[in-house]
Amino acid sequence: MAEKRVKISALAVLVGGEWQGDEDVAVCTLADIDKATEGQLAYLDRGRNLEDALGTKASALIIPRGSARPQLPVIIVDDPVWAAAVIHNHLLHEEFVSKGVDQRAVLGDDCTIPEHVSIAPLVVLGDRVRLAERVQIGAGVVIGDDVVIGCDAIIYPNVTILDRSVLGDRVIIHSGTVVGSDGFGYAHDQKGRHVKRPQVGYVQIDDDVEIGANSCIDRATFGRTWIRRGSKIDNLVQLAHNIEIGEDTIMAAQSGIAGSTVLGKGVVMGGHVAVSGHLKIGDRVTMAGRSGVASDQESGVVVAGFPAFAHRKWLRSSAVFQKLPELFKEVRETRKRLQEIIEKLNGKGQRD
Repeated sequence: MAEKRVKISALAVLVGGEWQGDEDVAVCTLADIDKATEGQLAYLDRGRNLEDALGTKASALIIPRGSARPQLPVIIVDDPVWAAAVIHNHLLHEEFVSKGVDQRAVLGDDCTIPEHVSIAPLVVLGDRVRLAERVQIGAGVVIGDDVVIGCDAIIYPNVTILDRSVLGDRVIIHSGTVVGSDGFGYAHDQKGRHVKRPQVGYVQIDDDVEIGANSCIDRATFGRTWIRRGSKIDNLVQLAHNIEIGEDTIMAAQSGIAGSTVLGKGVVMGGHVAVSGHLKIGDRVTMAGRSGVASDQESGVVVAGFPAFAHRKWLRSSAVFQKLPELFKEVRETRKRLQEIIEKLNGKGQRD
């Protein structure tokens, strides 16, 4: 494949920035500022300053507005990290090339498969599966009956998508993830024996959602488990039955949400966050890593700790917690001195 080079003037237009220097300078990819070479574009990340760019061998730089200009062509933007991501995607973009259906794939009855798809070896499709244009399905993927997958979706190898799941356009699901497994629901008799509650709902994943590797998304008991547009789910995440994830939510690795909880828009969950069931989490709530959220949260709050409460209060509490041994020692010594004073006063009172 021929190397694609793009002029920095065109890339500046792409991200709504401006360029200075030789506008005919072209780059082929993005690289770290310390490792970039000729033909590559680098950027000033958070925490870096212009001094970090002095030794770079990059052909051009993305820099924040208002900073001093180095002695090489630059793209000037408000947010270099965002601009770098947009440009990097643009430089890496390749037009879809249909590979068709591999002869070693197994297809069920009455499937809808357009001409422009790529289905790898050892893929298994159930009955009545409907694929849209330019879907890519990796080796070893298993897709159940009546599954719907939208345009430009990418399903990486060894993903399992079970019956009646609905995926929107440009959904990305990484290897090892299971979509539509049974929700964890049981009833109990008087002897404590467990009776499985049938899980007859489905999973709906809207447009532009990305789900990391080895995550599990349970189908609903009734109705749907719903991940709304633009949400990004990291690796090793557990999403229980009947939850609803709001638009543009982001969840870091090893987080989990119990059943029937509803998250608003733009929620941020750090790693190892645990959220109890049947809660309502407002828009733009931020949960610090390893938080345990056991109550409803109003929009815009930042919480931390286990159980989670206001982040600033948690920081102050953590500082106190570290001093507990010294505080306990002081309390013990104070009680001892107080007891001695009481005994002296009692002895004086008896003499009088």
